[in-house]
Amino acid sequence: MKKISIILLVFLIFSCEKDAKNNKNFTTLFEKSNGTETPEYADVISYYKELADSYNQISLFSFGQTDSGEPLSLVVYNSDGIYNIDEIKASQKNRILINNGIHPGESDGIDASMMLLRDIVQNDSLQEKYKNSIICVIPVYNIGGSLNRNSHTRANQNGPKEYGFRGNARNYDLNRDFVKQDTKNAAAFAEIFHTVNPDVFIDNHVSNGADYQYAITHLFTQHNKLGGDLGVFLQNEMRPDLEKSLEKKGVIITPYVNVWGNTPEAGWSQFFDSPRYSTGYTTLFNTLGLMVETHMLKPYKIRVEQTYDLMFSAFDFTEENSVKIKELRAQATKNILAKETYPIQFKVDREKYREFDFKGYEGEMIDSKVTTGKRLFYDRNKPFTKSVKYFDEFAVTKEITIPKAYVLPKGFHNIIERLDNNKIEYTRFKNDTVITVEVNHVKDFDTRKSPFEGHYLHYNTEVTKSSEKIGFKKGDLLIPTNQNGVRYLLETLEAEATDSFFNWNFFDTVLQKKEGYSAYVFEDVAEQYLAENPSLKKAFEDKMENDEAFAKNPRAQLDFVYKNSPNYEKAYLRLPVFKIF
Repeated sequence: MKKISIILLVFLIFSCEKDAKNNKNFTTLFEKSNGTETPEYADVISYYKELADSYNQISLFSFGQTDSGEPLSLVVYNSDGIYNIDEIKASQKNRILINNGIHPGESDGIDASMMLLRDIVQNDSLQEKYKNSIICVIPVYNIGGSLNRNSHTRANQNGPKEYGFRGNARNYDLNRDFVKQDTKNAAAFAEIFHTVNPDVFIDNHVSNGADYQYAITHLFTQHNKLGGDLGVFLQNEMRPDLEKSLEKKGVIITPYVNVWGNTPEAGWSQFFDSPRYSTGYTTLFNTLGLMVETHMLKPYKIRVEQTYDLMFSAFDFTEENSVKIKELRAQATKNILAKETYPIQFKVDREKYREFDFKGYEGEMIDSKVTTGKRLFYDRNKPFTKSVKYFDEFAVTKEITIPKAYVLPKGFHNIIERLDNNKIEYTRFKNDTVITVEVNHVKDFDTRKSPFEGHYLHYNTEVTKSSEKIGFKKGDLLIPTNQNGVRYLLETLEAEATDSFFNWNFFDTVLQKKEGYSAYVFEDVAEQYLAENPSLKKAFEDKMENDEAFAKNPRAQLDFVYKNSPNYEKAYLRLPVFKIF
């Protein structure tokens, strides 16, 4: 009897302690300030620690390290609780990943997510509603920028009172770093992303640009680029469902207004999220991506509340379409490989568009009171609803044939590190090996004149292709394309792809010759080589006869022989990524 009483007493003490924890006040700073303030980074993490301490359904994990020296946090809601991160990988539930504070001045998602998770754990009906979902939140992605707090750098934005800075601890814009992964933040994000393997990804932002009546806009990943059945599903089911859901809540939403310096009445094209951006990156692993862009000029309170509403609508859609989403994702890789070719470049299709009623404000050019020029002025006393053209179809401009495998020399440690970060499968040659492969040489490219996120980005890249027997070393990488990361491989290892490793300067060493010749020495070598190679001699003589400029240029003539001799360095302009078909 005494033993039973002790057990009962322990149970009562535990219950009282839990009740006391659950009775903690989880009102956020955003709510206490009537929608005008957002908390500092340390307070955000403390809030989630207390929430996790009070509710078993909330867990808080740390991943890697960011450029600020702080680890990247992940908050996880699961009705059954999560005690080990591997439980997420093993679960068959819906998986949703929310990213906040990639630009810490755009803090709407930070506050909305704090209230959202609190409201779910404190509401039995919401827990029942989302019992089949694991909701994962990165509270603040750009920790370094969040710690660099101020009230001035968001010159166009209406609140909150204080916020973080766009650049991270090393002044990188993290929403340009997902593929190149120059920052520790991006490496930590990749670890989280591949752990969660989300069915749906949401990245919360605030927009700049034109003025209009909407407080919130959506920027779904470009559906042609996502491609296949997933792209059709995103365009025809997910997007319209989300719009209708918000309409029922009294929230009007429009596609992200991709207009700069002009008024939107003429229409605009969809933003193309290549893999440098968050939703472009998540697309590489067949995740349905959505970037939320609230409007900078709307009151902070409204922006946060509508971000909150949108995330719940996205949760509802994911719950209702759980089986279909998982089936589409499971088939996506097979469907890509079955097509044999893969698109790597797109352009806006100006022949195709859809029209919708856009709610804007009349704009006009008026005299500036600051400068001697004109300025754009939106008159909020003159709202309008007009039909506009939205160009959200993109046509393929270049495709590549999907190889069975790539070969990468073992010395490219920076590339291998990124392959590892993204769970790319590969093996290594156990012995020195000679294989016939496709070799790509850089034929042409342009380079940006100004630095962009720590790089001088290449574009308009073209390659020439040839088949050669190449000797590879023990330890070189053999990377099969028949894997979940096939898109990642095609978008990074194909030099002509928009955000390829070549275009991001990872292979710039091949653009510079390392050896050369002295003309007076090579004259004798060239003479002997032409005598020993009649076919080259004939080609040389034909060029002399048919190319007047060549015939008048002795240096070009000697160069011709040099480039067609064994003396010419094979590494020059040869990309160190080889293909097996």
